Amino acid sequence: MTTVDEVTTPTEQEPAPAPPRRRPGRPNWRLRLRRDWPLLLMVTPVIVLLLIFHYLPTLGNVIAFQDYSPYVGIRDSEFIGLANFSRLFSEGAFWSALANTLTITTFQLVFFFPIPILLALLLNSVLSVRIRTIIQGVVYLPHFFSWVLVVSLFQQMIGGAGLLAQSLRSHGFHAVDLMTKPDSFILLVTFQAVWKDAGWGMIVFLAALSTINPALYEAAAADGANRWRRLWHITLPGLRPVIVLLLILRLGDALTVGFEQFILQRNAVGADAAEVLDTYVYFEGLLSGDFGYGAAAGLFKGVVGLVLVLVANKFAHLVGEQGVYSRS
Repeated sequence: MTTVDEVTTPTEQEPAPAPPRRRPGRPNWRLRLRRDWPLLLMVTPVIVLLLIFHYLPTLGNVIAFQDYSPYVGIRDSEFIGLANFSRLFSEGAFWSALANTLTITTFQLVFFFPIPILLALLLNSVLSVRIRTIIQGVVYLPHFFSWVLVVSLFQQMIGGAGLLAQSLRSHGFHAVDLMTKPDSFILLVTFQAVWKDAGWGMIVFLAALSTINPALYEAAAADGANRWRRLWHITLPGLRPVIVLLLILRLGDALTVGFEQFILQRNAVGADAAEVLDTYVYFEGLLSGDFGYGAAAGLFKGVVGLVLVLVANKFAHLVGEQGVYSRS
């Protein structure tokens, strides 16, 4: 028989140290690599293309600070500092091209940017899926046309020998050539851009509309909200993140309004109306062989676009949207 003194009590074990806590939803990089390696493998070709054709050529912007000559190369070209930028900012033609670019960008931002949203809202209200698909295909088709074809079509419609001019002549009126009028050139290029690219923007907003929960519309209708109130309180808030994101990206390209579209119509309306930064760089930098000066103009455009993206993204954070990138 054992006594009380001989009874052994189990020793109290010290609790094991708790594993380090990780932030919820943020697995370490090994777990993320093991989980997402198929996605990383899928985007590898895109990353390689970006490195080769976008990021590596960016290093060539150093010629903006050189008296660059392609015959001696970047290494042996003379370094002249900010001389190209000083010359750039002293040229009246540069400021005229910049003013044209900003005017056209602002005009298109006001009158072109909302059109894809309106088209998406109208098409989304069509009940027949077949009719919606047909309209979507017809509106989206011009996005695949080249600017050469687009300008040619407009020339055949509203040019001096186009359908509109011939119809006016046949009825005894004076023919109008809308393709050669500098005063209405901003309206012409905006209408061309709407006809060509509004369908692409419509597709983006239709995709955003498909993510809105239909139960929200049913609940709002049950509470007595009419169509306009459902649009204002459900549809537009659902589209707001996409609208903000595309608006930020559009501001980043504020100084890029389309090289092909303007170079094709520059001779018809004159440089005073159609000269933008892209065409200015082409004529003053590439055709004249002054590559350092052209690179300075291009680098200025890129820096302005970066600043606009950062400012617009900060504003998006202030209104509660994520923007291009989230807060750090």
